[in-house]
Amino acid sequence: MTKARRGIYAAAISPFDADGRLESDKLVAYCRHLLAEGGCDGVAPTGTTGEGTSVAMADRLALPGIFAQAGFAADQVIFGTGAPSLPDCVALTRASCEAGFVNALVLPPYYYKSPSDEGLYAYCAGLIDKVGRDDLRIYLYHFPQMSQVPLSVDLVLRLREAFGPIVAGLKDSSGDFEQSRAFVEATGGVAEDFDVYPSSEAFLWDGLSIGTAGIISGSTNIFAQKVQAARRAAEGPEREAAMREVRAARAVASKYPLMAAMKTAEAWRSGDDGWLRMQPPLQPLSGAQKAAFKADLEGLNAAPELAS
Repeated sequence: MTKARRGIYAAAISPFDADGRLESDKLVAYCRHLLAEGGCDGVAPTGTTGEGTSVAMADRLALPGIFAQAGFAADQVIFGTGAPSLPDCVALTRASCEAGFVNALVLPPYYYKSPSDEGLYAYCAGLIDKVGRDDLRIYLYHFPQMSQVPLSVDLVLRLREAFGPIVAGLKDSSGDFEQSRAFVEATGGVAEDFDVYPSSEAFLWDGLSIGTAGIISGSTNIFAQKVQAARRAAEGPEREAAMREVRAARAVASKYPLMAAMKTAEAWRSGDDGWLRMQPPLQPLSGAQKAAFKADLEGLNAAPELAS
């Protein structure tokens, strides 16, 4: 078993070709960049920022094998495998595990709204039973603004108590630090080997101080080095200054449609406008948004490496 290492993850953006199919080799190269000069400890492909639910099922199923052939460490990748259909989620999670990547980020079934905790428990229990692997490590995905299916603290505790280490952690994309605190306090957080990841780097040290495992964020596609600097900074004025930079960077990212902004930044960094493609109904940044985003990056001293 190789549980995902703790630290700073990018919810990796996804490149698409002109037909809307995932460009897997380009994604491999991009994730290598994130893990090297990009400053990340790990990557989370095919999540929300990666437009995962818009990626063709065939491409999602094939991707873990491609990552395995590319030599990615098993503890540096958490694939998004959520789907409204339980059999689809099982197939995606099984494909990831069979390629050696046992860590899976699992959205709740998000089409039917306001399901009961009993129904959500049945979905998760069915996934674990049908995948049938003791080395599976599931990270529950709490993103009520997007999924409209929140995960209650009681449900998370019930799943943890029933399935132990298989329910390995949770990504909290609620944007509410008190919600992250509630998940940590209920489960014991890293002290009890339950890894809660807030989705905003602005919460980095607030979270680490109470027992979160790190951050999984969309904006760390371009700002992970700033987050790592804040993580390494000595407590006191040095850390406070570093966190001011992190919060300013996150505030810039929050001004724009996040996925489109991160793809624009990568198009500038790589010189490849193919990164601007979005899966409908999502759209690229407008010309005015691009100009404003570039100016904001320049204000953060983040533009010279990114913009061209």
